[in-house]
Amino acid sequence: MSKRISERVAELGLALEKPNTPAANYVTFVQEGNLLYISGQTSRQGGKPACLGLLGGNLSDEEGLRAAQLAGLGVISQIAAATDDRLDRVSRIVRLCVYVASTPDFGRHPAIANGASDLFVNVFGDAGRHARSAVGVASLPFGVSVEVDAIVALHP
Repeated sequence: MSKRISERVAELGLALEKPNTPAANYVTFVQEGNLLYISGQTSRQGGKPACLGLLGGNLSDEEGLRAAQLAGLGVISQIAAATDDRLDRVSRIVRLCVYVASTPDFGRHPAIANGASDLFVNVFGDAGRHARSAVGVASLPFGVSVEVDAIVALHP
C-alpha cells in the first residue's frame, strides 16, 4: 500500500487542512488524462485567510515564505483529494505558478516562491521538482500575500 500524502506531510511537522471549496463559478481541480490542474490556492490557516498584506510592505520575507508554504499546502490538499491521498499516484509536479502580492519596488518574488517549491520537493522528492513562474501582483483574494496553482502528472 502506498504511503499517504498526509502522512508524508505530517513527517515534515506540517498538516493538511480540509481542501477548500470554490469561492465562485469554478472547480478546485480538473483531471484531464494523466494531468491534474489545481486551481489557485491562497495562504490559509485554520480555514481562514492567513499572511495578509504585501511583501515589501507590512510583511517580511520570512512571513512571505510561510505564506507560500501555506498556499502550497492548499495545493497538496487538493492533490490528496483528487488521488485518494495516495503519494504513489503523483508522477511529477509539472509546474507551479506562485503569485506574490507586493509593493512595486519588491523584487524577491523567486525567493518567496521557494516556500512552496521547497515544500513540494520535501513532500514528493524528485517528483516534486517542477517548472515555475513567480509573479508579482498588486493584490490577491481576501488580502492574502501568496496564491499558488499547479499542474500535476499522475500515474494511471
